[in-house]
Amino acid sequence: MQSQRPRIPKRAVHGVLLLDKPLGLSSNDALQKAKRLFRAEKAGHTGTLDPLATGLLPLCFGAATKFSQISLDADKRYTATLKLGVTTTTGDAEGEPLKARTVNVNAEDVAAACAKFIGPIDQVPPMHSALKRDGKALYEYARAGIEVEREARRITIHEIQLMGGLHDQWMIDVRCSKGTYIRTLAEDIGEALGCGAHLTALRRTGSGPLTLDGTVTLEQLADMTEPQRDGMLRDADSLLADWPCVRLNDEDAGRFLSGVRRRLDMADAPNVRVYGPQPKAFLGSAHVTAGELISNRLLSPVEVQGLLQAQERATT
Repeated sequence: MQSQRPRIPKRAVHGVLLLDKPLGLSSNDALQKAKRLFRAEKAGHTGTLDPLATGLLPLCFGAATKFSQISLDADKRYTATLKLGVTTTTGDAEGEPLKARTVNVNAEDVAAACAKFIGPIDQVPPMHSALKRDGKALYEYARAGIEVEREARRITIHEIQLMGGLHDQWMIDVRCSKGTYIRTLAEDIGEALGCGAHLTALRRTGSGPLTLDGTVTLEQLADMTEPQRDGMLRDADSLLADWPCVRLNDEDAGRFLSGVRRRLDMADAPNVRVYGPQPKAFLGSAHVTAGELISNRLLSPVEVQGLLQAQERATT
């Protein structure tokens, strides 16, 4: 009789890992691999990257999972490589060619086409996406050869910079709102140029205040000792680093963690991060309305202590 593999004991892990997701791996597979390496009890990612995309994938552990939606809702930044002259069934290099056209463009032409999409625009999600329709992902319909109607969604392209290229290969840097499909943007730019296009490479370089600085690969994590891995975790409040800060004394901190509103002399703010009297005693997120601090997402006292202990371990 084959013996069972011994179960690896899990542990409480708190913080944010900036993973550099590899090519060909789904976001969930990357999360599960990292979760096993940390032996973490609880973990989640902050929005999917396609298997064909690489780059920044913030992973939340323990108490930090309460704030994953913040990163999901944040603006994103990508570098994308466009292949002009060929459209595909999926809008990227994974699909079958649909139509080939002659390419006769220069840098000024590409930059002008990109400029047409700056600002708020309506974008129709691609069939090859994880969006659900009647409980089923759109890509499942697409694989079955079924085209379903999709409503256009309002997104915002904040900036597109032309990074370089020649003839039919061009690289762009895109800063955009959540929910933007870069493959669809690539197709639209191709149509604006009159020759069509598809995406051949995509790398996420930013999510809210987070960048590729300090990212780590799964291979690097696997080669580390457990204390070294723990040292790669950022504080849970790193997801909120660009929000205003509110610091409370002991009494007000205790009341805030109990969900009680606090009066304070501060202008209205839709989002703030809240701390106790200790320098890194992160308590949660809130908003300020009419001089009142009102909680959005609160940590439990156990979670606050867990975060402080994780910070101590990382600095020893």
